[in-house]
Amino acid sequence: MSSTPSEFSGVVDVRKRLSDVGYLPDESIETVTYLAERLRKPVLVEGPAGVGKTELAKAVAEARGAELIRLQCYEGLDEAKALYEWNYKKQLLRITHARGGDAKAGESWDEVEDDLFGEDYLLERPLLRALRHPGDVVLLIDEVDKVDFEFEALLLEILSDFQVTIPELGTVRGSRHPFVVLTSNNTRELSEALKRRCLYLHLDYPSVEREKQIVLSRVPEAPEHLTDQLVRIVRSLRQLELKKPPSISETLDWARTLLELGFDSIDESVARGTMNVLLKYQQDVEKAVGHLRLPPRPEMN
Repeated sequence: MSSTPSEFSGVVDVRKRLSDVGYLPDESIETVTYLAERLRKPVLVEGPAGVGKTELAKAVAEARGAELIRLQCYEGLDEAKALYEWNYKKQLLRITHARGGDAKAGESWDEVEDDLFGEDYLLERPLLRALRHPGDVVLLIDEVDKVDFEFEALLLEILSDFQVTIPELGTVRGSRHPFVVLTSNNTRELSEALKRRCLYLHLDYPSVEREKQIVLSRVPEAPEHLTDQLVRIVRSLRQLELKKPPSISETLDWARTLLELGFDSIDESVARGTMNVLLKYQQDVEKAVGHLRLPPRPEMN
């Protein structure tokens, strides 16, 4: 485990430590991150896909020297996959052994039952693992808007009291409070009860200058003039009605692609040949190419 101090000492410390691990926060990110830690409240981060919501949780974990525990949400996610389940195969072996096997005389059902629902047969899933982890943890509940309202109800006890009830074992309380980040792409409205328990942070696509800083930070070998041209093109494409606007990670991929191919500027030919790195639907590529009217690159003497 890293020797990095766990808790942030203030907003400036948040800015410095997140920047040191390659995540460039703005003022709202710095403030909410610090308050979430001090108030022991989860952060609900909403915004379009690809603006750095998941990366924020990863950066906080790295900056704090904490373990990142991730619960990836999806439609149909239930308690067994998110919280805990019993090791049925191991339980069946225990019952079989008790009825005969090596124990010729067999065992009473009370003895077997006590074993079957003990710690040795419990399979921890992300929520319970975060709850019982003895060290510093960042719990990422990713794309929480994909689960149903019934699953949200399960989260309420954990997010409110940092505890959960397992009928066979009783109430399990956390030993340390994790830093919790929930992300949402706004595919559906979350319940008011869930929102009340969280601090709210909205992330949108960055400004041209901020995205330029991100690219120069993550792809330091990129020339500044190429980076400036690249992020302005990406910004203009996000103004179109695309099926999937380019994310920040795709901007970074495009920058690395251009460098790998030896381009130091972008003209219509370069954009047309590499647009599939930035956009992932043919209709978007065609719309983008039609939108871009870039001058040809100057001929080299």
